[in-house]
Order: sequence, then structure tokens, then C-alpha cells
Amino acid sequence: MATEYNAFITEETIEGDEDGPLAGTTVAVKDNISTEGIRTTCGSEMLADYVPPYSATVVDRLTDAGATVVGKTNMDEFGMGTTTETSAFGPTRNPADPDRVPGGSSGGSAAAVAAGEADVALGSDTGGSVRCPAAFCGVVGIKPTYGLVSRYGLVAYANSLEQIGPIASTVEEAAEALSVIAGPDPNDGTTRDPTSVDGGGDGDADAGADGGIDYAAAADGDVDGLTVGVPTELFEGADERVVETVEDAIADLEAQGAETTETSLPSVEHAVQAYYVIATSEASSNLARFDGVRYGHRADSDENWNESFAETREAFGSEVKRRILLGTYALSAGYHDEYYAKAQDAREWVRQDFEEAFADVDVIASPTMPVLPFELGESLDDPLRMYLADANTTPANLANLPAISVPAGEADGLPVGLQLVGPKFDEETVIRAASAVEDR
Repeated sequence: MATEYNAFITEETIEGDEDGPLAGTTVAVKDNISTEGIRTTCGSEMLADYVPPYSATVVDRLTDAGATVVGKTNMDEFGMGTTTETSAFGPTRNPADPDRVPGGSSGGSAAAVAAGEADVALGSDTGGSVRCPAAFCGVVGIKPTYGLVSRYGLVAYANSLEQIGPIASTVEEAAEALSVIAGPDPNDGTTRDPTSVDGGGDGDADAGADGGIDYAAAADGDVDGLTVGVPTELFEGADERVVETVEDAIADLEAQGAETTETSLPSVEHAVQAYYVIATSEASSNLARFDGVRYGHRADSDENWNESFAETREAFGSEVKRRILLGTYALSAGYHDEYYAKAQDAREWVRQDFEEAFADVDVIASPTMPVLPFELGESLDDPLRMYLADANTTPANLANLPAISVPAGEADGLPVGLQLVGPKFDEETVIRAASAVEDR
């Protein structure tokens, strides 16, 4: 496997069925997605030896479709990071340049695909964690509409924001994987993820093998008559080399028959702030379960329960501790209305801005990441810089919209991603537009 890049935490195989739309396809699974009998660490010492008794719905659907799981991929601890450097199992390196980060938090998944160690990978995207590493590694990453893919078996970071999504070398391969994992999840009459729904789609794509939508059929590159909105707010402050590369890709869409128009999303100026208040607040609640009582790491302490609990939680890394503290503070008495409630108001503002924009355009285009891949270690001492790098990806999570990152080209030999965001459950349009970028 990709030991050169430290893309995998665990290398074990789950064989898929002999028949199915993904027969012969190898899949790498982010290590916060449960796999029965194979440890699921979330990149943390807290779960270094945890072995789930069940598999996530997405894993079962992939193996039922014929895919073979080849390992669990490295990630920022509990999904908290933009570089895959906060993992307790060491940083992942970018196959495009091993001295640079692969992005995060699904950096191991993107690196595995970019290095040719898996055909497809699964990541989870809370604020850009599928799209960021896809952009940095020069591959394709899809963040589905919230609810399109079951989160059953995903170790939660921020429930209201995160979605599981596929990473692949091409738009069509990523879309084919999405067709397999998408769809509501009650199974056998039991509701395993009550937030999961039938996306419906725009009706243009054919039905898939299981009666769902065949998203791969939308990857036909036909953008004639498509209207692409270009928001100035998501270009301002970005690296000039990134902007130039993305503008060239948008110009190619115009050459293929798409129409571009300037649009405005004034609320995105506050998206990063709102995102980190909401995400850390949910994280502080979700991670409270790691107390050493039921599963995971337990400190060997002869002290009282409070001391034992505190020593157990020392297994968290510094970034996870930082976000737990931030979230606990935002939810504390006297500060809930000042921070969390205002962040939710900002989230609604973001949602309304997108809704208004989609009254006039079909998709919204921007750089996926406003910067080129960081050098290893460059952002660890400056967390704020890492947080601000999420400026273009977090709005889609706040508004629960589908988004894709597709390679737009290179700048100084490093990959640059173009992000396309669409209306809720209109994955087909963003896939169609992305395939045109890919085919240019």
C-alpha cells in the first residue's frame, strides 16, 4: 500500500460480492467510518484499539455492489483539521508533492486515490473535508446534499453538517460510487439514519441498478445553456495563481456553451466564523461520550472517577482539545445566545443567499481552496490560518447543499481545484458541469 505517503492506518480487506456495478473496484474507507471486525480509530489514540461490531451502511452498500475494501485511511483526528497532520498516526503526504500536505481531514482517502492505491475512497465532509483534499491531491471529491447518504456508522463530529462522500480519479467514477451509497436508510424496516432521504434528482439521469439515481449518467459533459454564477466573495483574497487557474477553467465552460454571470453571496464573509462555532459546539457534545467507561482508551488511574476521566481524555490531541474547549465555551451559560444562537442566524443567512442565487443560476463556481497545498508543518503553529483556508468550502455545509471539487489545472506544478455548488439534491447538475471541466 501507499506507505510512502502514510495514506492508510489499517490495511485489511473486506471482499465484495462477485457481481455488481462496482465489481473489481477497490475502495479505501476513511477511518471514522465503521467496519465490522476492523479497527476504526478516527486517527486518535482515544480509539487506537477500537473494533466496531458492525459496518456503516455505506460500507455494506459498496461491498454489496461488488467493491472490495482495501483499508482504512489516515485522517485528521476525529475529522478536525485541514491538512491530515493532526492524526495520532503521523501526517499523510501529498502524492503530488510529498513535502506538502494532502489536505484534510480526508487526506488519506484522497492520497490513496491519487497514488493509485485505491480506485475510489470514502471521506466525510463537515466543512470541506472531502473537497479540500480532492483539490490538493488533484482528484475528484463529492459532498452530497445533507441527507442523501446515510451517516449510520459514521463517528460523529458535527451531526448537522457532515456527509459521507466519494473521492475518485474521475467525475464518472465518483458519481458511480455515489449512486451506490445514496438513498434513504431505513433497512429491513429499521430506521438507522432518520435524516437520510430519497434525493429525487432533476429527472435527467437514468435509474440505477437498485432503482436509485444513476449519477454517473449525468457525467456527459453537456453544459450547453447552463448558467454558472461566479461570486466575487469566494475569489477575493485567494492566491492569484489559484484564481487564474480557476478562471481559465470557467472560461472553458463558457467555450462549451455555458453562460457565466457574476453573483453575490454577502453572507459568506461570516461563514467560517459561524461554521466553527456550530461545529465545535456539536463536537463538544459528541466527544463527551469518550469517557473511558464504555469503549475506547481508559487511563490506568488509582484516583477518583473525576481524575480517571480527566486522565482518559488526555488521549485527545491538541486540535481536538482546542475545539472541545471552544464548543463548550460557546454553549456555556451566558454565552449561548452571544455565540451559538448568532451562528445559527448566520447559517440561515447563508442558506437564504444561496437560495436567492439559485433563482438565477444553475451552479455556483469558485476555487475549492483559496491557497495551494501547504508545506508540511506550515500551518500547525497557526490554527487560525488553517481555519480561514476553509472559507470557500464551509458555506455549502452550512446550507446543506451538494458540491464537488474537480481538478481545474495546476499552478507551479501543484493541483488546483474548481468547486461547483448546486441546489439541494441537484447532484446531477454539478456532476454534469464538473465532467465538462474534466473533459476540456
